[in-house]
Amino acid sequence: MNKPDPVFTAEQRERKGLETFSHPLNPGRSEMRGVSLSEAVGLQRVAVHLAVLQAGKESFVYHTHLREEEWLFVLSGRGRIEIDGEMRELGPGDFCGFVAPSVAHQLSNPYSDDIMYLTGGERTAMDVAEFPRLRKLMVRTGMEAKLYPLEPEPFHPYVGDDPDEA
Repeated sequence: MNKPDPVFTAEQRERKGLETFSHPLNPGRSEMRGVSLSEAVGLQRVAVHLAVLQAGKESFVYHTHLREEEWLFVLSGRGRIEIDGEMRELGPGDFCGFVAPSVAHQLSNPYSDDIMYLTGGERTAMDVAEFPRLRKLMVRTGMEAKLYPLEPEPFHPYVGDDPDEA
């Protein structure tokens, strides 16, 4: 098996171009362009992506990660990031880091110019993310993900009416 070249040049990135993608739980509002820098050089445990969030768009849906840490670093443009219900302004040179389990967060661009940023985090074998506003939970194992409702389910730990009998 050939090892990838550890250098991914700006020229190679320009030739490859930026792929357009959106979050499936945020259709129409989420639209980004980007390239995985980490995949281009074969990194397996760390994710690093160059991303561009267009004017008037949002990144991924408002979410948390229970196992994987995540970060972003603004290269150019301005944006807003909602963190745990509070909106904060971001500009060039600003850095955000989300320790797992993380608070809920989402990047948006209400401005007229694109925002370009680096983003990434850990790549573990398994992660759990919560989408609190959608009341959903995602469990990812490898590259396969499943979505579950976050609805309360009755739980009866006792056999009878008396908890001392259990």
